[in-house]
Amino acid sequence: MFPYLIRKLFRDFQGEILALPTRTIVFLACIGLLILPLFTKNPYLLRVLTLTGIFAIYAASWDLLAGITGQVSFGHALFFGVAAYTSALLNLHLGLPPVLTIPLGALAAVVAGLVLGLPGLRLKGPYFSLASLALPTIMMGLVFTFPQFTGGELGISGITRLSTSRIGEYYIILIMTMGLALAMWKMATSKTGLIFHAIREDEIAVRASGLNTSRYKMLAFCTSGLFAGLAGGLYAHFMRVVGPSTLEIVMSLQIVVWTIFGGIATIYGPIIGVFILFPMMEYLRVVAELRMLIFAAIVVITLRLMPEGLTTWVQDLLERECPRCKERNAFTRANCRVCGTGLDPGPNTNIWKRGA
Repeated sequence: MFPYLIRKLFRDFQGEILALPTRTIVFLACIGLLILPLFTKNPYLLRVLTLTGIFAIYAASWDLLAGITGQVSFGHALFFGVAAYTSALLNLHLGLPPVLTIPLGALAAVVAGLVLGLPGLRLKGPYFSLASLALPTIMMGLVFTFPQFTGGELGISGITRLSTSRIGEYYIILIMTMGLALAMWKMATSKTGLIFHAIREDEIAVRASGLNTSRYKMLAFCTSGLFAGLAGGLYAHFMRVVGPSTLEIVMSLQIVVWTIFGGIATIYGPIIGVFILFPMMEYLRVVAELRMLIFAAIVVITLRLMPEGLTTWVQDLLERECPRCKERNAFTRANCRVCGTGLDPGPNTNIWKRGA
C-alpha cells in the first residue's frame, strides 16, 4: 500500500508540477526558501523574508475578495489590525500562547468585519469600495478612545515571540505562508471559487440561476478576513509590538499595488508580487532619496509592458492553453498533455502587444 501511494504521489507531482514551467519555477523557489538558512543566517535577510511571508498571506487574502469575487475593498487593514491587537491583548492579559492567540485574533477580525461591514456588503461596485474605507478608520478611533487597553498612539509591546530564534520564526511563517496560500488557491479553483468568479463577472446572471449571491459574497468576505487576520496575528507576535499603523489606510492600499503588479485574480500573483516588491523596497533604503522614485518607475514600467501582471505575462510566455480542453501546457509541447490535441507551434506574439 505504501509503495503504491509513493508512486501515485510521484506521478501526480510529475504530471501537475513538473509538466508546467511556471509551477516548476514556484516549486524550486519554495525549495530555495526552505534551504536558504543552510547557506546564510543573516538576521536582516531572514527578517525581511519573514515579513514578506506575512504580507504575502495578507495580499493573497485581499485577492480572494477583490480579484476572485470582485468585491474591491479599500479597508482590508481592518482585519489585519484587529487580529494583531486581539492577539496582543490575549497574550499580554491572559497569557495565552501564540498557537491560540493567532486563530482567536483572526476570528475576532472576522466578527469585527461583520459588525462594521455587514451594511456595506449590500452595496455594489465602487460604493462598496468607498464604504470599506471607513472600516479601519472607525477601528482606529476606538483605539484612541480606549488607550488604557490599546496603548493609544504608543501601541502594545512586550508580546511573546513566535519562536526563541530568528530561524525558528522564519520557518514557522514560511510554512504557514505556503500552507495558507495553497488553501486559498484550492478554494479559488474549487466549485465555490467558480461561483466567486461568476459573481465578479455577472452577479445578476448568477442570481437568476437560483444562487444566493449575498451568501457567497459574505462567505468570501469572511474567508478573506480570516486569512488576513492570521497574517495580522503573525505580524503581532513577530514584531512584538502593535500600534495604530496596522490600521492605517496605507496598509490597505499597498496590497493593491502588490496584487496588480503580481497578477490579480490568481492568488499566487500577489504572493510573487510581495516577494519581489517588499524586499526590493527594503534594500532600496540605501538610496533613501530615490527609493520611492525607483519603486514607482519599476511598477509603472512593468504594468505598461505587462498590464495583466507579472505572473500572467510569464505564464503566457512559457505556457499555452489547449483550444479543446483548456488545460495549460508547456510551450515546448506539440500536443496537449491531457487530450492530445495539436497546439499552435508558433510563439505567443500577443504578449508584448498587450502593453501597447
